[in-house]
Amino acid sequence: MSINDPRADWEAAQERIFDEIRTHGRPQTGYFAGGDVLLLVTKGAKTGEERISPLTFSRDGERYVIVASKGGAPTNPAWFANLLANPIVTIETGGEKFEASAVPLTSGSERDRLYDQHATKFPGFRDYVGQTSRTIPVVLLERI
Repeated sequence: MSINDPRADWEAAQERIFDEIRTHGRPQTGYFAGGDVLLLVTKGAKTGEERISPLTFSRDGERYVIVASKGGAPTNPAWFANLLANPIVTIETGGEKFEASAVPLTSGSERDRLYDQHATKFPGFRDYVGQTSRTIPVVLLERI
């Protein structure tokens, strides 16, 4: 852990999560230990470069559900803009790596149902709603 470079600490922690998901199918240590976490690989909306984000997920049948909460911040996470620009993404989880089509839901009863389902599994998501004025998007990831 670096006292002088919190960004380096964050990047090292993310690399650990990436390695654990790729090796064991899910994180083994830290905040996400044992949880349902996937690696979402997007293409940068502006740069076209590959970006990797570890995200909690729930399931709706065969579909994966992720939520663009950014911890209740006033703006959407960068990965959300990336998948809007390039909706074909790669997912790594549970020892698998595959392409998926990202379908964003920003309003409506299905968005609400899936958000509630996700928040039941991950109760912290209930708090995020009260921390922002935006409607937090839900994204369905459908295997291609």
